[in-house]
Amino acid sequence: MRALILEEYGRLVYGNVPDPPVGPHDALVQVKACGICGSDVHGVDGSTGRRRPPIVMGHEASGVIAQVGAEVAEWKTGDRVTFDSTISCGKCHFCRRGQVNLCDSRSVLGVSCDEYRRDGAFAEYVAVPERILYRIPDELSFEHAAMVEPLSVAFHAVGRIPISVNDTAVVVGAGMIGLLALQVLRAAGCGTIIAVDLEEDRLDLARGLGADVGLRADACNVVEEVRRRSDGRGADLAFEAVGMPQTMETAVQCLRKGGSLALVGNLSPTVQLPLQAVVARELSLYGSYAARGEYPACLDMIARGAVKLEPLISAAAPLSEGAAWFERLRSKEPGLMKVILRP
Repeated sequence: MRALILEEYGRLVYGNVPDPPVGPHDALVQVKACGICGSDVHGVDGSTGRRRPPIVMGHEASGVIAQVGAEVAEWKTGDRVTFDSTISCGKCHFCRRGQVNLCDSRSVLGVSCDEYRRDGAFAEYVAVPERILYRIPDELSFEHAAMVEPLSVAFHAVGRIPISVNDTAVVVGAGMIGLLALQVLRAAGCGTIIAVDLEEDRLDLARGLGADVGLRADACNVVEEVRRRSDGRGADLAFEAVGMPQTMETAVQCLRKGGSLALVGNLSPTVQLPLQAVVARELSLYGSYAARGEYPACLDMIARGAVKLEPLISAAAPLSEGAAWFERLRSKEPGLMKVILRP
């Protein structure tokens, strides 16, 4: 089959790879759409350490079942599906508690690291366990269904923090996850949502998707502006979607006493935590990783139009042009958000 292969760091090639093996409890999915994730973009240069060549990346995908394993009973050829990016064992302590994203033996599609290597969905076909499949509503396009994975990441992170109706929330980082999170925060009942970023075009997009205020971090004192807009208290909630020392500091300082912070950004492996501010103001920090079975709720939100995806999709292009689109994303071309590749 044809696939987009990371043959070596910095070099993506559209070429031939063997068809994936299909186990007795697997489904072979003919990929119809696969989104380029920011982790894939960083994987190309080796900065994540989790895309070791050669590897077929890609984990934000949808398609049609082309074949089912001998023991698969609930799915059939022709079913329109999407699937979780995380493959859990289903047996460990965390899986039994429903915390499949924390599985002791989890693997992720399109990732190659010390523990495992699993090719992903930048290919004509991908094989996945039947237990991570989800049916796509008839009215949903494959492109929109491929967006359920990043939406589920935002949905899970927002679900980790306590939200009350009319809360003030700050979203630090108006990238893909931040822009999806602000829409989920709005649906959850937040009254005022403040987006923070360095790029004006992303702030414009945030305003169009439901943010009440967009603040450029290099053009104002963000913490003072947040306090001014919250009667001097600070925000009830903050959502950190970058994972850098400066953005962590901003998110913490924006919060009122007793506020809650969801941490989903992880660009830096470590950041310095302003400990006294956290302790003295009794802030609650909630780490968030991937998703935990939220796909059905997210598919429903997309189907109902509760989240807007079209403004976030910059292009839908053939997989054969994938290397060029990766290069444009790596160069941080202004205005580019999500690019969907079609095998």
